[in-house]
Amino acid sequence: MLNNSWHSYRIEAELQRMKDELKRSGSKMPGSLDSSSNDLADISDKLSHLVGMQDVKDDIHTLINFLKIQKMRELENLPSVSVTLHSVFCGPPGTGKTTIARLMGEIYKQLGVLSKGHVVETDRSGLVAGYIGQTAIKVDKVVESALDGVLFIDEAYTLASETSASKDFGQEAIDTLLKRMEDYKDKLVVIVAGYTEEMSRFINANPGLQSRFNRYFNFQDYNPDELLMIFDKICEQSYLSLAEQSRDVLLKKMTLLYENRDSRFGNGRLVRNIFDKTVEKQANRLSKLSKVSKEMLITIAPEDIPE
Repeated sequence: MLNNSWHSYRIEAELQRMKDELKRSGSKMPGSLDSSSNDLADISDKLSHLVGMQDVKDDIHTLINFLKIQKMRELENLPSVSVTLHSVFCGPPGTGKTTIARLMGEIYKQLGVLSKGHVVETDRSGLVAGYIGQTAIKVDKVVESALDGVLFIDEAYTLASETSASKDFGQEAIDTLLKRMEDYKDKLVVIVAGYTEEMSRFINANPGLQSRFNRYFNFQDYNPDELLMIFDKICEQSYLSLAEQSRDVLLKKMTLLYENRDSRFGNGRLVRNIFDKTVEKQANRLSKLSKVSKEMLITIAPEDIPE
């Protein structure tokens, strides 16, 4: 992390030097980079406050540094290094893939890669129609809504269904998407996401996908301590807190769930479900009391944790 911070500092310092020179000459930085440093700092702060995913965070910081360097080369009238930003997010559900996709949109906007940086989220149902010929129209509409931003396709591997009945429609969606990615290569970034094994099979099944998606971000299951941190954050947002004994009970529960997890382990979604059941149990407990204090309203007791 120290190396990442140091390299980022060096790049920011060099960018500031270039900005100062351009100000003295009366010119402006292209891509609205003048105001991007503070905005990028805010995004980095959001990123750092996310639980876990250190490898993903490191990869994003590397990408930001790379794009900054390309901007510096542009300022020196040097050719930029060609790179594809279309990405594959691999990992189980509930590990923050959608959250990271939204941050990527903000990053690309601040660095002048995309003019809007908004994120359009979809899946197979948003791209595939029930009749051959209609799918292309559906894909076109979704792509048009995502222009100058990011198109995020969750569970993208379902476009390449193993059943022959739906494979034609899914293949039509893939073919249309690849064509539009080429047509709008400077106005669209596509992120496809899903389980690691399925996404690997999906990308390798089509040479067109292989050539356009070669940037991978790997998301891992949250460990018990991280799951507890997520629960704490949800509590904080709801003005609730865990009693110390409740924390111990919850950590044991998270550890048991983690040790017995399978490929469909819910991660953040699982924590949200546990939280919802916890506040329901708290409500049932408190409703039976004749007097309830503010402290009782904001405290999660051990007996509130669902079995």
